[in-house]
Amino acid sequence: MKTSQRAFAIIVASLLSFGGIAAGTAPAAADTPASTDTRPNYHYTPQQNWMNDPNGLIYYGGKYHLFYQYNATGNTGGNASWGHAVSADLTHWKQLPIAIPSDADEEVWSGSVVYDSKNTSGFGAGKKGPLVAIYTSAPRATGIQRQSLAYSTDDGTTWTKFAGNPVLDIGSHNFRDPKVFWYAPAHEWRMVVALSDQHKIAVYGSSNLTEWTEKSEFGPDGVTSAVWECPDLFPLQLDGKADSTKWVLSVNVAGKAEYFVGSFDGTTFTNSEPPYTAPAGTVLNDFEGTAYGPGWVTTGTAFGDGPARNTGASGNLGSGYVDTFHNSDAETGTLTSPSFTIDKKKLNFLMAGGNHPYVEGGSISAPPGDTFQDFEGDSLPGWTGTGDFTTIAPSKENLGGQLGSGVLDTCQAGCDAAQGTLTSPAFTVTHPYIDLLTAGGRHPWGQSNPTAVNLVVNGQVVASVTGNDSGSMDWVHMDASAYLGETATLQVVDQNDGSAGWGHMMVDNIVFSDAIAQPWNSETGANLLVNGKVVRTATGNDSGTLDWRSWDLSDLQGQQAQVQLVDLNSGGWGHLIADQFTLSDQAALSSTQRAHWIDYGRDFYAAVTFNDAPSNQRIALAWMNNWDYANTIPSAGWRGTQSVPRILSLRTVDGQPRIVQTVAPQVSALAQLKQLQIAPPTTIPAGTKKLKATTTTNAVRVDAVLAAGTAKNFGLQLFRSADGSQYVGVSYDTATKTLSLDRTHAGNVDFNPAFPSADSAVVPLDHGLLRLELYLDKTSIETFAQNGRASLTDLVFPGPGSNGVALTAAGGTAGLVLLTVTPLADAMNGAYPG
Repeated sequence: MKTSQRAFAIIVASLLSFGGIAAGTAPAAADTPASTDTRPNYHYTPQQNWMNDPNGLIYYGGKYHLFYQYNATGNTGGNASWGHAVSADLTHWKQLPIAIPSDADEEVWSGSVVYDSKNTSGFGAGKKGPLVAIYTSAPRATGIQRQSLAYSTDDGTTWTKFAGNPVLDIGSHNFRDPKVFWYAPAHEWRMVVALSDQHKIAVYGSSNLTEWTEKSEFGPDGVTSAVWECPDLFPLQLDGKADSTKWVLSVNVAGKAEYFVGSFDGTTFTNSEPPYTAPAGTVLNDFEGTAYGPGWVTTGTAFGDGPARNTGASGNLGSGYVDTFHNSDAETGTLTSPSFTIDKKKLNFLMAGGNHPYVEGGSISAPPGDTFQDFEGDSLPGWTGTGDFTTIAPSKENLGGQLGSGVLDTCQAGCDAAQGTLTSPAFTVTHPYIDLLTAGGRHPWGQSNPTAVNLVVNGQVVASVTGNDSGSMDWVHMDASAYLGETATLQVVDQNDGSAGWGHMMVDNIVFSDAIAQPWNSETGANLLVNGKVVRTATGNDSGTLDWRSWDLSDLQGQQAQVQLVDLNSGGWGHLIADQFTLSDQAALSSTQRAHWIDYGRDFYAAVTFNDAPSNQRIALAWMNNWDYANTIPSAGWRGTQSVPRILSLRTVDGQPRIVQTVAPQVSALAQLKQLQIAPPTTIPAGTKKLKATTTTNAVRVDAVLAAGTAKNFGLQLFRSADGSQYVGVSYDTATKTLSLDRTHAGNVDFNPAFPSADSAVVPLDHGLLRLELYLDKTSIETFAQNGRASLTDLVFPGPGSNGVALTAAGGTAGLVLLTVTPLADAMNGAYPG
């Protein structure tokens, strides 16, 4: 690695400018175990119970007000009220009493707060205007989502719900998360609110906050594979130029915050991004004819006689496409193309419909054997219950993967609160395997609060299965081969109250069999067949909006292949939609790949910005969590964290306006300068090189400048255990120009199967250098690259003592220009009321 002295001096000066850090090397701290207390040092958390979305962010009366979704009765989502905290510096937060409580009639969902300085609402007292909260009211009786108001005349201390609520009701179950702001050119208020399932944002206007008129709608656009939530709309100066102001519309979708840059005239937001055009190539089928075309063969009934038109799908090219929902989801079948020669590197196509992946060797019917119980009757003769299950009977349901109409479901009176056991009549074990369908809570026997089905022989549990944390049933099995000829019973156990999610389980179709039942192959998707074998596969997105997929065919050049579309599903989203199969030399990009994300990690959601921030700063906060596993993350008595405050700006990047973000400078005041550690420049050989520097309490800022050198991949390991088996990997791939954050080896990753992950963002090097700013805090890491051009945020749960730092390189050597570790003070200590 070669770096000029001038460049090196500039880099060092830049790094050491953080918080006024003086040049010099402090002694490296000794390896000390990380604290077992997982409450963050400088990220806001409630003193106890559950928190999710930030709400009502506003700077008012010299303080930053943070409202947030809060469950005062437990540490899982639900029973939403508005919690409240205030801070003078965005780091030291004081938790206040609940601002707007849920009640017997409604939950209080996400929204915003404005300072009605002109008292347009009439809620003010005397000459002083009120604070007005605009929130989504979720009536417990109907589930209709409506927009309602509450107001405060004592600076946000107490709140009164408006007697005329709701102020906006369109009768929808998917109409939520209003963000309101003053639009000065029209001297009126504006609201952006999500039409969540339509993937649209509606714009409303009002002169008084109590009467609203729709102005326009934006969307569908961008990512439509999940509902849209928590919108925000705000202006930013491009490159700091007042005469070049753009408007940014952000929506939270698929666990992240996507944004669009465009214009807003007070009525309509217009996206300035041009429509996407996929790469050209050789079209195998665009489904524009009345029939599928020569050589295309169908089986079953799902595909009908030819392409569909005008079935409500969107995103298709032309007028024709495949849609297997002809009469119902119940129809199944296949559509197979004639053979073709693979002569290009990519196969691009559009796909939507059910998200049901191909399962190699999967079941398409029940396993052979003797059915012990199918739960099709109205009672359970011979079965005995305890606790809440003394009178349990099969229920009629329509779960994915269920056989017949009956199922055993431990969701009884109180649902998740119901607990007990249910024991089958005794039977003789005559087959080596017991196959059955299960769903619901994934709480194995042997762990606390199980939801399980046990095989009991001589009073002992000898085999057990559990649910899958979903409402779709799938096959599992118990090995009973060691107990052939013995007397046994089956015991359904539910000792879980749902406080950690899915506190009940479902059981169906218990079969004594000589074969192990394989998981359902209930796919809806497309497969590429070579020599009759599936070599590539893709499924839908649980949506009617088609999106681009691309298969890499580089290793299959010159071979004969077929495309086969498959619909084997008859449940929810039990059909597929497809279009425009095209061989090309370039990959088509999906909406997720094309999207502009504020953060590319797994745990930055419901991001919104403060109203009325000083100096017109656009300061954002987000919930550091993900609904895929939010209810199950490890914590003690509390659950939920807010991100560090980030200042958003708009810069021209590669010719396009893009959000760049920096951590609010108030965080710099937390730097513990006397404990600063500096790792000097060094070569990074292929492999892993441990540094003397540590992250001590794991509440630190790490600054690093790395040089790519000849390495194909290089980076850091943080939260590293002494033996190197546990770590968070932060690495850069020079071929793909991607920065990755990998937590798959980061301590406790087994509490939920959706948690282990690796995420990445495309960000170029700067003259071969990668600059990183990383904020670690007990159980999180927020990574900022190249002065805020990209960020990745993830929760992590490292083991005790996992506070080491190491350098990594592969495919060559890289270089460390400089690395500093700066502990950050405990801003939350003593922040809660007594």
